[in-house]
Amino acid sequence: MSVVPSRHAPRLAPGRRHLKLGTRVHLRVQARVLWAGVCLAVLLVGACVLSLTVGRLGIPLAALPDTLTGRGAGIDAFVLDRLRGPRLVVALAAGGAFGLSGALFQTVTRNPLGSPDVIGIAPGAGAGAALVALLMPSVPIAFGALGGAVLAMALVYVSTGTGFRNPTRLVIAGVAVTAMATAFIQYIVYAIERDQATVLSSYLNGSLTARSWSDATTAGLVLLVCAPLALALSRPLAAAELGQDAATSLGADPRRTHTWSVVLSIALAAGAVTAAGPISFIALTAPQIARRLTRGTGPHLALSVLTGALLLVLADVAAQNSPVFEKLPVGVWTMALGGLYLGRLLFGEWRKGHV
Repeated sequence: MSVVPSRHAPRLAPGRRHLKLGTRVHLRVQARVLWAGVCLAVLLVGACVLSLTVGRLGIPLAALPDTLTGRGAGIDAFVLDRLRGPRLVVALAAGGAFGLSGALFQTVTRNPLGSPDVIGIAPGAGAGAALVALLMPSVPIAFGALGGAVLAMALVYVSTGTGFRNPTRLVIAGVAVTAMATAFIQYIVYAIERDQATVLSSYLNGSLTARSWSDATTAGLVLLVCAPLALALSRPLAAAELGQDAATSLGADPRRTHTWSVVLSIALAAGAVTAAGPISFIALTAPQIARRLTRGTGPHLALSVLTGALLLVLADVAAQNSPVFEKLPVGVWTMALGGLYLGRLLFGEWRKGHV
């Protein structure tokens, strides 16, 4: 028995109940996406203002416009150029890169648990970056982070036996790879001098302290190069969500889309880790929050970038101004909040029978 959809009937596909419920619903969904983007952008601007103005050595709010345009007082210009400015730009670029990396990986794996930190890619990148920075200083640190990320992804893919499809195996394999990367890092910390070990420990927890404009340039360039390529994959990714046969019939190449998405996800995670360290759970939570804001399907790549940047900037504001945990790296804050979110997500997947 075959069903030919009418002009106003829902469009159906294997494995889906409803893909498009007519033009009115489609426009309503697009309007929700637009409003979510506007709200996230406004919140992000507010978070940036907080990052530059609150706390000790914060730039006075009234002086902020002049300082940003190069007409500020000496102390304010110093704070912007040496302290708060690079730190904020790194938070924006690294947070956006983590968010986009997680969105790509979760979309191609069809798995809400598939993110660079949960499956060991970010810890692997951190281990590679640490190894290159400490033992092979002549090699650019970005190559170490990229190599560690690729190796971690390959280990997870092989050890699950099912690729990236099974959530339970994915998490277990990710925990194993993370443990191996952590053990390797601890060996390096043990083998080097105390001063270097202190610096390395701060980096491996994910820290925005003492960031420089070179760090901001690294994270910014990675995001600027990879973001347009990722956005160009939006339509093929949306088609791939319909299933391989449906995507092929629409002119998309699911295998090529999958390959490029994974490559870009690794590059984004490696670039963010290089600049800010392996900050946890931004890549996991940002795409999920973006999806829930729109209450719809799709990769939501641009919203994931905004959400990731917002989460990391707010976490850094908390790390800088908390009266109790003043010197904690920002990665500890994201780890604590992200761990709670991961537990909630795992419980929801278990209730659905997916794990």
